[in-house]
Order: sequence, then C-alpha cells, then structure tokens
Amino acid sequence: MAAPTEAQVKQRIVGHMNKDHQDSVIRYAEYYGKASRFTSRNAVLQDVALDKLTIVTGGKTIIIPLDPPMQGLKDARERLVEMDKQALAGLNRSPITLKEYKFPKGFPVLVFVACLGTYLLYSRERNMLPGSWLHDMVLKHIPSFTSFALKMRNYIIWPMLVIHITEASIMMNTLKKYSVPLFSRIWWLWTVSCFIEGYDSFRRIRAYEKEKLGKSVQH
Repeated sequence: MAAPTEAQVKQRIVGHMNKDHQDSVIRYAEYYGKASRFTSRNAVLQDVALDKLTIVTGGKTIIIPLDPPMQGLKDARERLVEMDKQALAGLNRSPITLKEYKFPKGFPVLVFVACLGTYLLYSRERNMLPGSWLHDMVLKHIPSFTSFALKMRNYIIWPMLVIHITEASIMMNTLKKYSVPLFSRIWWLWTVSCFIEGYDSFRRIRAYEKEKLGKSVQH
C-alpha cells in the first residue's frame, strides 16, 4: 500500500482537529490569534503547514506561525498538544472542556421546579388575579395561599432575581473556564439552568470535572 500523500495527511489532521478537538482550535484562535471569545466561538482549522496553522473564524483568517517550524507533519500531534497546554495556561482554563449539559437529579429537581414555578407565578401580578388562567384554574381554590402570595410578591421576586442574575453572571465566567463556546447550545443550557435553580448547577459542573479528571488519570 502506498504511503499517504502530504495532502492526505493534512486532511486527516484538519478533519480530526475540527471533529474531535474544536475546543483546542478555539483556544488557538483566542490565545495565539488574539481573537475574542465571541469571534473565536466557531473557529475551524483550515490548514496545517510545517511553519503555520491557518484558522478561519468569524469571517476572519488567522495565521499562527509555528516557531520553530515542524520537521514534518508527523510532528503535528505533539506540537498541537503542546500548543494547547500553553493556551490553557495562558487563558487560565481548566484542562477539562465542558461538552454536555447535566440535568438535575433527585432533590435538586424539586428545587428546580419550585424556582421555575415561582418565576412563572410572580412574573406578572395579574397571574394571581381573577381573569387569569392560573387564578381561575388553580389559585381560586386556595384563596388563603393566593392572598399571602400576592402580598409577598415584591419581597420574593426581586431578591430572587438579584440573587439568580448574580449566579448566572458567575456561571458565565465558569463556562469560560471550561472552554464552553459563547452563546452555544451548551452555554445557553447551563446559563439558563443556573438562572432558574442557582447553586446545584455549579455542583454538577464540579462533579463533571471530577469524573473527567478521574478518567484521564486512569488512561
């Protein structure tokens, strides 16, 4: 069997990086290419040469020089791994990339539902007044609770919003630490989930990191 051509080797490297290691490509764009998180969020490796990487992102082409140049494409894996380690350190990122959303389980599900229900109930005062679907179908049958909830609305919803908006802001920085692309599906799932439920979303991310680190040690 004939040895693969240089073009075929390049194609394999580029395809592998874009399919299995796009998080690394994004970090290359951020760290070496000085691209913003927004610009680099959909970065793809277009070409790999002995002396440079070519990355396309946000309608821009980023050329990353390789100094010293590689001796051959056989050195690409080792060079790309070392470049990613340097990018992780320079960007202050975790070696673990958060690639999935973990749903709450057990008691945290009840907390999630309770918080979501509170948002829905208190989103509008008229939700608790005659004429609304919620009042006419449910709340009119529990008048004492409805009266109490109406009186407590401003004492509950506004502090809750302040606390959960703050937690969601912290979550955005947490997702940055775990190299979650800005405004991606995973980014939205975790951010909205944190806004609703708060603390347990952070606990699940820490558990995910611990699990992945444990597997990497085993291998």
